[in-house]
Amino acid sequence: MPLKRIGILTGGGDCSGLNAVIRAITLSAIRNHNLSVIGIEKGFEGLIFNHSQELTPRSVRDILPQGGTILGTSNKGDPFAFKELHKDGSITTHDYSARAVQTFSDLKLDCLFVIGGDGSLQIAYKLSEMGLPIIAVPKTIDNDLEGTDYSFGFHTAVQVATDAIDRLQTTGRSHDRVMILEVMGRSAGWIALEAGIAGGAHVILVPEIPFDFGLVTAKIRERQAMQAPFSLVVVAEGAMEKDCRPITQEAATTRLQGVPQLGGIGNHLATRLGRDIDLEVRCTVLGHIQRGGTPIAFDRVLGTQLGSFALHSALKGRFGTMVALRTPDLKLVPLKELAGRVRQVPLDSQLIRTAESVGICLGR
Repeated sequence: MPLKRIGILTGGGDCSGLNAVIRAITLSAIRNHNLSVIGIEKGFEGLIFNHSQELTPRSVRDILPQGGTILGTSNKGDPFAFKELHKDGSITTHDYSARAVQTFSDLKLDCLFVIGGDGSLQIAYKLSEMGLPIIAVPKTIDNDLEGTDYSFGFHTAVQVATDAIDRLQTTGRSHDRVMILEVMGRSAGWIALEAGIAGGAHVILVPEIPFDFGLVTAKIRERQAMQAPFSLVVVAEGAMEKDCRPITQEAATTRLQGVPQLGGIGNHLATRLGRDIDLEVRCTVLGHIQRGGTPIAFDRVLGTQLGSFALHSALKGRFGTMVALRTPDLKLVPLKELAGRVRQVPLDSQLIRTAESVGICLGR
């Protein structure tokens, strides 16, 4: 059946490049095929509660360099397990998947483009199993999605982290301090590893390699002995010491997400190092600065490519798939092969070998 009316939603955390995808799908659909384009607002919550807007060439005209998403997003709107927080502090969980499917029908959509990370892809797969024609587009700064070489948003996050490292280098060297930078990535160390290599870090700690604290202090003392007391440590939020668990933050907002909020390893490491070495130690937590702001050229181009290819694939009826970068080509990957899988840095990765070959300590 030919497409007449398509929907787009952005799920999970925001990242740079989302608007490039929205723009590419919208312009390709309207200019080349005269389709109607409906933007679902606030992620899957909009699909549950029927919040939407029509997208036009005018509404996407100036959004290419903008961070975030013009449609809004949410990481608390799983239609299969929607959690509602009540005034008394209690939480109830509801299965609103049938309501989401009904909204799709009420909006008279012929297909739905889901732009999101691993959580959104799991939801997309479940909805496709219920009969919705869906094509997914990989989005995450963490770069932890199977099936694609890169997800858009990752390179911008790496560039932001690298810029921060460059600034910490100069102030750390001026004061002979140990500077710690904590970056995002959840259970994958891609941001920490690439930004750390790019910024000339001396220690990089990633979730894939539980670190030996003694080796970290030994690296810093080795630099002191070489008359180079300044050291720079890049640590991923999900990194952990041997025989320990990742450090998590307890906050009310995490109760609705259903997943632990990582963070705090940087300050924990600073406290430990401050007791063991005779140097000042400072920690910077980059946090959501990595998510916001103008996307770099790579993510604008990749987002535009993925959006255009997603529409092209939908016109061919290739539903139940995710568009993926398999350098230098774009491919389709079945959602059933991706749902629930997280791509971590392989321990035999060339990136890891590169880091250690130039003297970077990975805590092992």
